[in-house]
Amino acid sequence: MKKYDYIKRKIKSLLDSERYIHSLGVEKEAVKLGKRYDIDIEKCKVAALIHDCQKNLKDEELIEKALFYGINIDKIQKKSPQLLHGPVGALYSRQQFEINDEDILNAVYYHTTGRDNMSMLEKIIYIADIIEENRNYFKGLDEIREQAYIDINRALIMSADSTITYVIQRKNLIHPLTIEFRNNLLLEVESYEKKEKKSL
Repeated sequence: MKKYDYIKRKIKSLLDSERYIHSLGVEKEAVKLGKRYDIDIEKCKVAALIHDCQKNLKDEELIEKALFYGINIDKIQKKSPQLLHGPVGALYSRQQFEINDEDILNAVYYHTTGRDNMSMLEKIIYIADIIEENRNYFKGLDEIREQAYIDINRALIMSADSTITYVIQRKNLIHPLTIEFRNNLLLEVESYEKKEKKSL
């Protein structure tokens, strides 16, 4: 993997100022969450910094790059090409930053849709993207921020609920990975609660 300072300079050149400030905010939040959940801080920093590295590409550019990297573009991504910025960003980062850590790459790949059975690093990047300090306020954000440091799975469920509600209200398509993501989290929480009850 290339050095952190090189990656940071490159990210700054790839993004507009607002998106770069957001990325630094996600990095700051991911470090705090990494400490809370005992996850490698360097991995948190890098994954957060690069998560939106292809976000400023136009729709047609994302589709072109996805095809170049051999990404299978599904019908929902065709309709909403911005969903490709995670997958494209992950493969761009593998190539340009020589990142071969699959956990970091997956955290970038799935930070928008989520997916079934996410690692803790993936969960941290997903929620840090939502709650970082520069993020515009929306209803329930303060509660999600608080919950993220108590029980990250519950915070992720709250976030998924908010996202799905937003998408439905606008009559847009919901990516099936997001449904799998939410369902898996609900099952994880249910399983944990059952174990807690048995231990009492």
